[in-house]
Amino acid sequence: MATKGSLFAVAVLSGTIAVATPVTKASAESGNQITIIYDAFGTDPQMTKDWGFSALVEIAGKRILFDTGDNAGIFAANAKAKGVDLSRLDFVVLSHRHSDHMAGLNHVLSVNPGVTIYAPKEGFGIYGSSLPSSFYRKDDSLPPEMRYYDGKPPEVMKFGSAWANAHFELIDQTTEIAPGITLIALVSETPGTRELKELSLAVNTPDGLVLVVGCSHPGIERIVEAAAAINPKIRLIAGGFHLVVAPDDVVMKLATALKDRFKVEYIAPGHCTGEPTFAALRKAFGDKYLYAGLGASISLGANPGTNVRRGEGPAPEDLATYRRFAAREDPFGIAKSRSVRLGADP
Repeated sequence: MATKGSLFAVAVLSGTIAVATPVTKASAESGNQITIIYDAFGTDPQMTKDWGFSALVEIAGKRILFDTGDNAGIFAANAKAKGVDLSRLDFVVLSHRHSDHMAGLNHVLSVNPGVTIYAPKEGFGIYGSSLPSSFYRKDDSLPPEMRYYDGKPPEVMKFGSAWANAHFELIDQTTEIAPGITLIALVSETPGTRELKELSLAVNTPDGLVLVVGCSHPGIERIVEAAAAINPKIRLIAGGFHLVVAPDDVVMKLATALKDRFKVEYIAPGHCTGEPTFAALRKAFGDKYLYAGLGASISLGANPGTNVRRGEGPAPEDLATYRRFAAREDPFGIAKSRSVRLGADP
């Protein structure tokens, strides 16, 4: 694996996060941008909308593919339409195991079979895993033919990946994988996705931290809090905030926290953030709200912006598409978890 580092100690006092030691910063370079390759809303007529997320992050001299969408064919066509050369990637990050973030990986591997893929480490995970054989109880009274491995298991048991020949690097804790580039590893505690592990990408630049999130299942505030431990100056957050069915009070609380508590400078929400949250964040951030629909390129220079009018919302037909995908039967398991909590029949 590339250079690793661990999160340093952080003091949390009165809701303020203070950095204890100096941190690595990625060098500033021209041409830094985030290009949205997969989402269910957008204005580019050459690209196909679908529920899922993928973005090409070009920053600090690296070309990072963050997630790969829900359909390999659509992902491939969108990448081609945007002129994305998948053979020139430095590495891929798969934020979590949900199919709408990783189904395009087959196409990536067909073009770039040796690329390094960072993914969450999970027991019996889809990306492959390993466990010490001490994880299960043993009974020496049984005859060998009734015992696992005849009673002589390997010290470490290795489990296969759905992509047998892919080069996975599994991340179990927050790790700096290159100078100034960190993968934040958190676990969801939310009913419906409890114990789901998710990675977020944090790049520390001279202008502040650029944070790219997939679905924010562990909670966007928890992710931002962990990012602020690297650098309390959050320059930009882009990606899905997982508030697509959240009530208004939750949405407003989040918008206020990002703007006032964490002092986020720019916001570029997409995917599962949700239409009401788009509206609330656009109102809260004004011209610091960056449109991040399918095909948009978000500049990460001195004056961040997109190649469409800043703060522009989806066109009516895009909102209809977005609502259609969001209306799929309980795509996030939230309705089911609520019913269980309330003692109702799911």
